Amino acid sequence: MGERDDQDWRGRRERAVRAHADADARARAREQATAAELVARFAAEAAGRGLRTVRLTVTSYDGRYRYRTGLAGWYIDRARTRAVDTRGHFYLLTVPASLRSLLFGAAPEPSPPPLVIGRGGRDGESMPLEALLGARLTAGDDWR
Repeated sequence: MGERDDQDWRGRRERAVRAHADADARARAREQATAAELVARFAAEAAGRGLRTVRLTVTSYDGRYRYRTGLAGWYIDRARTRAVDTRGHFYLLTVPASLRSLLFGAAPEPSPPPLVIGRGGRDGESMPLEALLGARLTAGDDWR
């Protein structure tokens, strides 16, 4: 192969890699938009049904500490590591351990919700977001 052939091949490969990355980014954006819509609908439905909100707390990554937040909403998993606030934002409720959070509370940022909770985890531990939110609504205030 000549130098020109090498350059052509590299150029085609770079374009293919870029096209693949762009397609992945578009698919991720579509998934996140769909999941965000599910979460917003859940918040509206939960509020409409009068589901009791709670003050959300976050846990340190190592699990040793719980910190208060200024958020109110609904935990959507029993481990209390995922929640939806009253404005329809999704939160992962784990943060680094810190003295500041212990004293003043933590301020977690909303996260893009996944369509499948636990995807990539151990076998059998994933669940579609829609099913998890539906189960939470069905359980009502008795959910723990």
